[in-house]
Amino acid sequence: MDPIDLQIMTELEKNGRMTNSRLAEKVGLSPSPCLARVGRLERAGYIVGYRARLNVAKIAELVTVFVEITLQDRSRSTVSRFEQKLKTIDELCECARVSGDCDYILKFVTRSVTHYSETIMKIVEESGLVDRYFSYFVVRSFDLGERGFLDRIQLAD
Repeated sequence: MDPIDLQIMTELEKNGRMTNSRLAEKVGLSPSPCLARVGRLERAGYIVGYRARLNVAKIAELVTVFVEITLQDRSRSTVSRFEQKLKTIDELCECARVSGDCDYILKFVTRSVTHYSETIMKIVEESGLVDRYFSYFVVRSFDLGERGFLDRIQLAD
């Protein structure tokens, strides 16, 4: 990976619908080599998909909840079983294994508080692996605009 590859990924992160011609222009390549680089980045797993950002509030009034989960123990078996359970939960949008006072931070988007309550109880009761959890209901969120990841960090050489 070279600086041009990083430039390509930065531009695509900002606008995944950009035409190849426009992308090539932005990174200083002709269209054919640019398309070849994008294909190589996709095949190598650096680019794993393209998706639209949706304004969910315009679609439906939903409840967003962040949850701290602490497991009963941190054995490989417990972690593996818990993560397999999480993969079956449609309402789960994001999951991060973290250090600190809890083991996981989860993000749910559900139809209602009742729906969230049913979802978290399903996880707790069916897995039998959760020691405790704390729920944080989002009361307001706001758009930070088009903020790509790669253009905000300094990658090591």
